[in-house]
Amino acid sequence: MSDAYGVQLQPVITLPDTERATFIVRVYQHLAVALMVWLGIEVVLFFTGVAEQLDETFFRSGNRGMWLLMLGGVMVVNWFAVSAAHDILNPSRQYLGLFAMAGAYAVMFAPFLHYVFDTDGAGTVWNAAIITGVGFAALTAVAWFTRSDLSWIRPILIWGGVGAMLLIFGAIIFGLNLGTWFSVGMIVLAGGSILYSTQNIVRNYPADAYVGAALQLFASVMTLFWYVLRLMMRR
Repeated sequence: MSDAYGVQLQPVITLPDTERATFIVRVYQHLAVALMVWLGIEVVLFFTGVAEQLDETFFRSGNRGMWLLMLGGVMVVNWFAVSAAHDILNPSRQYLGLFAMAGAYAVMFAPFLHYVFDTDGAGTVWNAAIITGVGFAALTAVAWFTRSDLSWIRPILIWGGVGAMLLIFGAIIFGLNLGTWFSVGMIVLAGGSILYSTQNIVRNYPADAYVGAALQLFASVMTLFWYVLRLMMRR
């Protein structure tokens, strides 16, 4: 079923195997593009010295107000990006949303990565990246091959996400140390998001919504990487 603009609105799961396979390939291709854009921006931020400046501003100075501005900015970009990337009538806006999300996460990660490179070394970052990649692959396989309906995870993700944001803002404002168990909890939450999102995009997304689907997975992968890296730093 298509709308008046010729956009495919029928859920992918109801389409023939070839069309469903094409959609899946497109989703992971666009996820790879988002990750490469993120990495490319990180390289630029490091080589231009911006990452070091952000590290000094956000990590070394202990300026809580700046972190609140950073988080607020990322949340605004996230809201715009999710809306734009799911606008299947406007492909240009979809890509703008995807690249905006990649850019926002690159800026947010830059001071953190610079701090880890400087204090723990490159090995910690690469090990965290490998663990994140392996974890993502394993969770994706579970989501693809399980016959169980994982929609029951959604309310847990919503309430867990709201609770996590409240704790993060509280930690920034009051200088609290969230500790190791918070990182573990966020890793579980990110893993649950990957499981749910992977199954949801096949069961409910139309074939032309592959950019929005890729953005959903990108955000979950980035969250998983952040907290795996944070946990490994503590070790």
